[in-house]
This record gives sequence, structure tokens and C-alpha cells, in this order.
Amino acid sequence: MARWLVKSEPDAFSWDQQVANKVEPWTGVRNHQAASFLKAMARGDRAFFYHSNIGKEIVGIVEVAREAYPDPSDETGRWVCTDMKALGPVPQPVTLATIKATPELAEIGLIRQSRLSVMPISEEHWALLCRMGGVPAKLAK
Repeated sequence: MARWLVKSEPDAFSWDQQVANKVEPWTGVRNHQAASFLKAMARGDRAFFYHSNIGKEIVGIVEVAREAYPDPSDETGRWVCTDMKALGPVPQPVTLATIKATPELAEIGLIRQSRLSVMPISEEHWALLCRMGGVPAKLAK
């Protein structure tokens, strides 16, 4: 099972909306590298749900419910999306400032490629971020 981080601007689509919708298509990705990561996702993979621009923090955990398929918001037919299922909140949201202040996370994509909206997370970084956020073991697995 791979680990990911997906970003959303909370004024466009928030964690609360993800929870209310339960399963939601992750649409609107228009970057080739981020799209290639969407294509690499497998059903059952987990991802941190990160609020970008406002908040700048990891707030929840989602699971890939459907693998990549044509993005219905793309009129050109070039881009893909996946379906994400809300699993649960991160009890203590992990802020970007905290991530930047943690030496063990210096190589995380969130810092190195800050504009990328979908990125892989190593098992080591996943485990550390889950501990930092107080994520229950059943959600962190």
C-alpha cells in the first residue's frame, strides 16, 4: 500500500465537505507530475488530506476508493481523477510550520515541491506525521 498527500484549498473543497460527501472524485489536477501520481494510486492506498493556502495543515486521512479514470471536469479528456473516501480526521492537525521545523521531514515533497497538489509520502514520513497528529493506529495503518 502506497502513501500520499493530496492538497485542497478549503475555500474550494474542505475536509468537512469531504466528510459530508464520504466519497468524492479528486478532480481538477492539471499538473503532469501530480496527474502521474494520481495514475499510480491503487485502491486502498491512503493519503493525508491537506488544507492549502488557508490553514496549511494536514487535517484528515482519505483512502483511494476508485483508481484513476477520466476527470469529468476536464473538457479536453487529457486529465484523470481518483475517488477518495474520508476515513477520519487527524486529531491534532499538523501544520506546515511544524513540518518545516522537523528535521526528519526536510526531504518531504510538501517542502521540496510546495506547489505540487498530489505527492507520494514515504512510509517513514507517514508514520512520523501520524504520530505528530495523534492519528489512531487503525487509521494510520
